[in-house]
Amino acid sequence: MADIPVWINEAWSKSLNKTLGNVRRIGAGFPHAGNNGRYHLAEPKWWTAGFWPGLLWLLYNESGNEEFRQIAEQCEAKLDEVLDAYVGLDHDIGFMWTLTSVANHKLNGGEASRVRALKAANYLAARFNLKGRYIRAWNPWKEGERNEGIAIIDCCMNMPLLFWASAASGDPRYAHIAEAHLDTVVEHFVREDGSVYHIVQFDPQTGERIGGLGGQGYAAESAWSRGAAWAIYGLALAYHHTGKPSYLSSAQRVAHFFLSRLPEDHVPAWDFRAPVELRELRDTSAGSCAASGLLFLAEKLGLESADGAVYHAAGERILRALFEQYGAWNNPDEEGLLLHGTSNYPEGTNVDVPLIYGDYFFVEGLVRLKKGGPFYWE
Repeated sequence: MADIPVWINEAWSKSLNKTLGNVRRIGAGFPHAGNNGRYHLAEPKWWTAGFWPGLLWLLYNESGNEEFRQIAEQCEAKLDEVLDAYVGLDHDIGFMWTLTSVANHKLNGGEASRVRALKAANYLAARFNLKGRYIRAWNPWKEGERNEGIAIIDCCMNMPLLFWASAASGDPRYAHIAEAHLDTVVEHFVREDGSVYHIVQFDPQTGERIGGLGGQGYAAESAWSRGAAWAIYGLALAYHHTGKPSYLSSAQRVAHFFLSRLPEDHVPAWDFRAPVELRELRDTSAGSCAASGLLFLAEKLGLESADGAVYHAAGERILRALFEQYGAWNNPDEEGLLLHGTSNYPEGTNVDVPLIYGDYFFVEGLVRLKKGGPFYWE
């Protein structure tokens, strides 16, 4: 194996040390977005609850630091209340329990984590709409709201929980549901040019496609960069779990679009089709997620292949740009690893701040470059 470039080891060391410092305040909390140097701690039911323990599992597995393991397990146990309450659960079950219970089970075994993840997979599978062949996204945000027909691109990354559940239980139904949803993503979310819709609305009674919605992108027909990142990584994982060529070709089409729209510093604008004056606003979380996905896609194709070499080089280039130009390594008063994430610009929510999922995928990308693992989505 070739020597690991100096910058990768430096980025790993700085991520490890900064997280060690964060552990002392955050503990078994659930950080979401940065605010004045500190991560806001969200309720355990919030969709990002898995990323902090997931980050700790990555660092534990590479460093052996027991403090990381203990806190990750405490976070997992706190999510029992959310799982048992049921009413707050939505499509993001996959994000939450893949990075907690599946991670713990893969690394350490244990029946409790396996059962938690299987319960979560059952709830996720239950959100499947047979007519439209999609996993329903959110529950109503307010009384009287009807969103049974809403599906979103983010959910690509929730499907690994269902593939894991089929392997863990021997029951193929979970994988059947995941494939049906992913087939819908290929057909209705990925545009011909490789850009993607954030939201697609279906008639929940008939399954008929009604149309695309803007969601967290600038407009319905724009190109939200984190949506592209979810698609690159999620469809590459779908190919990994199924071997279906349509998932691989779609992942590559989105990857080509994403890479062709990157600015000179290799870190994406929050929406590639936003007005020019808004494209200076970046989303480092889209960059880090896409980078880890590109590295995985390269692995699936083989680094000796032309496309595999291109994707690997691009993933490494994005991660290096994030480390060298967007990190908060020398600021002890900032808990976030990466600055300049954009959560939801249309709503004005958590704009130009650190985001815990950006930090997670950055560290995951470093682990890929270090040839570490395992990775919980796989």
